[in-house]
Amino acid sequence: MRYEIRDESLAPYGHTKIEWVKNNMPLLRGFEEEFEKTKPFEGVKISLSIHLEPKTAYLCKVLAAGGAQLCATGSNNLSTQDDVCAALVDDGISVFAYHGATPEEYARHIEMCLEHKPNIIIDDGGDLVGLVHGDRPDLAEEVWGGCEETTTGIHRLKAMALQGVLKFPMLAVNDADCKHLFDNRYGTGQSVWDSMMRNTNLIVAGKTVVVVGYGWCSKGIAMRAAALGARVIVTEINPIKAMEARMDGYDVMTMAKAAPLGDMFISATGCKHTITVEHMLTMKDRAILANAGHFNVEIDMAGLEEVAVSCHATRNNIQGYVLPNGKMVNVIGEGKLVNIAAGDGHPAEIMDLSFAVQILSAMFVMEHHLSEGGRGASGKSRLPDEVIDVSSEIDEVIARRKLAAWGIEIDTLTPEQEAYLNSWELE
Repeated sequence: MRYEIRDESLAPYGHTKIEWVKNNMPLLRGFEEEFEKTKPFEGVKISLSIHLEPKTAYLCKVLAAGGAQLCATGSNNLSTQDDVCAALVDDGISVFAYHGATPEEYARHIEMCLEHKPNIIIDDGGDLVGLVHGDRPDLAEEVWGGCEETTTGIHRLKAMALQGVLKFPMLAVNDADCKHLFDNRYGTGQSVWDSMMRNTNLIVAGKTVVVVGYGWCSKGIAMRAAALGARVIVTEINPIKAMEARMDGYDVMTMAKAAPLGDMFISATGCKHTITVEHMLTMKDRAILANAGHFNVEIDMAGLEEVAVSCHATRNNIQGYVLPNGKMVNVIGEGKLVNIAAGDGHPAEIMDLSFAVQILSAMFVMEHHLSEGGRGASGKSRLPDEVIDVSSEIDEVIARRKLAAWGIEIDTLTPEQEAYLNSWELE
């Protein structure tokens, strides 16, 4: 089968959505125009596990314009948009995904995407790479390398590399400056609150918001909460990040102390059970809980479902759980990634940056892939089977392209200034 989606007739709606984001993604438009002429990915097979919504669909179309043979699947069953999937299929791209897939269907779609026998993997959370290293090691020989989009996926890859089991190189796209400094901070900060406000229809000003963790995603969430007028409490395990949160003006305390104080709780750590049943039992009646990490493990949903006296929909995308003490907690989007499972994800202009990193990272992998004589297509050495940082050169190319798209010019060093900075002798 070339695809498995819900409804092909939805394609016109999907095309309209993709056209909207295309008009707001100047970097990807530039790559598309170049690729239609140069075809850098001609004959290269790429499998993607991504949030299948308009912005990622446009990434697929840009790669296809470059000659790539694509196969895409979702990275979250609630973030997949069926009309977008239909539009991609209409454009000749293989898609195995639909909204609301069961865990069994989701796993089947991941495996079907790998039957493509990809040369390059673009992953968002590590599901494709995990399956290759688990149930389908026979496919590893075909893979030149790949790119990982999220903090959670990078954690999984580094654990594999540390154990010496990673079978091919993976570029840490999430850690590139043009990704995490903007996508994680500004993209997550805006899209999380867009989802929180849309789904609750409640004011943020005057509320106490507990942000679990203080990495780049959490910094964006806390920053936007404060700008909306909330009192912000940060919980952390890292003393340096805790100190940074305090100096940024937020209260810092343990989750046990924060739980009775918060009106809204948002976890973005990449770790499991940062909000436990024990915490929930001390919360205010009708406290609102959301997860902004990739997997739905940060809130202990299994424990909550086990102890809850009852559960019912309190609003679209919100489930209310009545606890044994008679209080209720409201969970948005089943505890899954709140900004995409119950929203539209990051703004188009932010994903323009992130997907530019993906494109150039995929080209980097392709240029270094093993060929006869042990050297890549560009004459460069084969990459080691490790987690590899995105080069500063890629970041700079993207940043300069983005500034040009904004019509912004910046200064350059004079030869005298360069000589001064590169000298150890004092004048």
